[in-house]
Amino acid sequence: MGQNNLPRKLTAVLSADVKGYSRLMGEDEDGTVRTLGTYRDILFDVIQKHRGRVVDSPGDNILAEFGSVVDAVRGSVEIQETLKARNAELPENRRMEFRVGINLGDVIVDGERIYGDGVNIAARMEGLAEGGGICLSGTVYDQVENKLAFEYDYMGEQAVKNITKPVRVYRVRMPVHTASMERTEEPSLPDRPSIAVLPFVNMSVDPEQEYFSDGMTEDLITDLSKISGLFVIARNSVFTYKGKTVKVDQVGRELGVRHVLEGSVRKAGDRVRITAQLVDARTGGHLWAERYDRDLEDIFALQDEVVQKIVAVLAVKLTEDEQNRLERRYTNNLEAYDCFLRGLEYWQRLTPDGNDQARRMFCDAIDMDPEFALAYSRLGITYWLEWTFGWSQDLACLEKAFELAHRATALDDTLPEPHGLLGMVYLWKKEHDKAIDELQRSIALDPNYAEGMNQLAHALSFAGEPEEATRWAKKAMRLNPLYTAFYLWPLGHAYFLLEQHEDAVATLRRILDMNPNFHPARIYLSLSLSRLGQADEARTEAAAFLKATPNTSWEDWRQRLPYKDQSVIEGLFQTLRQVGVKPW
Repeated sequence: MGQNNLPRKLTAVLSADVKGYSRLMGEDEDGTVRTLGTYRDILFDVIQKHRGRVVDSPGDNILAEFGSVVDAVRGSVEIQETLKARNAELPENRRMEFRVGINLGDVIVDGERIYGDGVNIAARMEGLAEGGGICLSGTVYDQVENKLAFEYDYMGEQAVKNITKPVRVYRVRMPVHTASMERTEEPSLPDRPSIAVLPFVNMSVDPEQEYFSDGMTEDLITDLSKISGLFVIARNSVFTYKGKTVKVDQVGRELGVRHVLEGSVRKAGDRVRITAQLVDARTGGHLWAERYDRDLEDIFALQDEVVQKIVAVLAVKLTEDEQNRLERRYTNNLEAYDCFLRGLEYWQRLTPDGNDQARRMFCDAIDMDPEFALAYSRLGITYWLEWTFGWSQDLACLEKAFELAHRATALDDTLPEPHGLLGMVYLWKKEHDKAIDELQRSIALDPNYAEGMNQLAHALSFAGEPEEATRWAKKAMRLNPLYTAFYLWPLGHAYFLLEQHEDAVATLRRILDMNPNFHPARIYLSLSLSRLGQADEARTEAAAFLKATPNTSWEDWRQRLPYKDQSVIEGLFQTLRQVGVKPW
């Protein structure tokens, strides 16, 4: 029978393989085969869960199809997050990262097999993905862009092997969580002028200039946040609207603000055009609008003008310190600034590869401007992430973060971020008073610093002040209304320490609804259930924790958890024994 007579269909094709598989096999064949078998089972289960079908699985490759591209992308994200959690338990050189590519295309059907360009393009997308990453063809992106709460990076049109025309390629920005928080009520308006800065739209001919428009947005949020007379929504919440068509009144209701700033950036050569408009979210009326055509070297002065105009329109009074902080620029070197913005784009991916690329960009920025304090701080955060996310167990990472944070504060003591970094390093060094002092300093410098408030809540619980921790955790969540599981964690932890176990259980369950791989929440959920007398449920959650983290080192846990009162840890272990877990 001729191939042209075989049936065809349109389907979503997923192709996956292991990054560095040959190296893994060369170093340890038996171990690699065992890990691959475990990970393949995970992929098969998740694919089936999301209504997909595994078509073929030779060696380290997996080919699957889905009736829906939404199911394919959701399933891929769950696969990567699940494997990321499993990899955290392995030595760095033994971690197995899958690359995933997805395409929506026409395929030839021959029994259970599928063939054709629809499959080939998926394989090419896989080849463009990072380890632990996902790449989509343009046909997939067009279908999921406004249906899923993920962010995407446009990688341009790529010429791929054996495909005649270039293919549009998008990278999925891997989220820290798989679902956003469901809100039961809209936040009320603050008692001072409130604003959300929506991501500025990249109007440049080159889509790769996205990092510049995102950087402009982040700079404006950072500058406005330093003003105590303003209530400014955090970056994470406003960037959930990136690339989406939303009405200003909707943004105002969902974020609980009166004003919304929106705009666009067009960068071409040495020129930049920026449009900005400040809108009353309640009435839809424009309070101010302006278009700027400037030389790129004037970008910092331009940002100052926008901030000062907003301050004037909203009739906000600046203190002398705030005025001085706003006038201070991070760098006057445009090349260093450009490297820094590119570093931010990589850093936001929260992946090992993205972290490494961000580190290189921040190092380049420092080489170009050795006085660039914020670049030292962000460089320090890459080392902090490497340690806290378990990408490295080397305590030298913590010391490097500490060193770089001190370098940043020595250059510019008015930046909140390096003080926040110092605070978190002091916490894990179990120097609680210094940790709290530094985190309070970061908030004093930026009264809208949601991340600093969340970190302060975290530190206060470990320092034995959980009631105060709940207050700061709630303030952080109000400034970042579309918060991630990380923002709920200090609250759930504080409720546990306060022995408000019903509140703890409710909060910890919400964390796991948002991110099933947030393993600390599961073990503390088990502890709270046990203390409520719900022994069976406690044992179920403990068993789920142990299954997800088979290489848990309880002694490492004992040494690492920074409780000021060490008896808290002994109490945790005693409860674990009661639910059948032997922590030693």
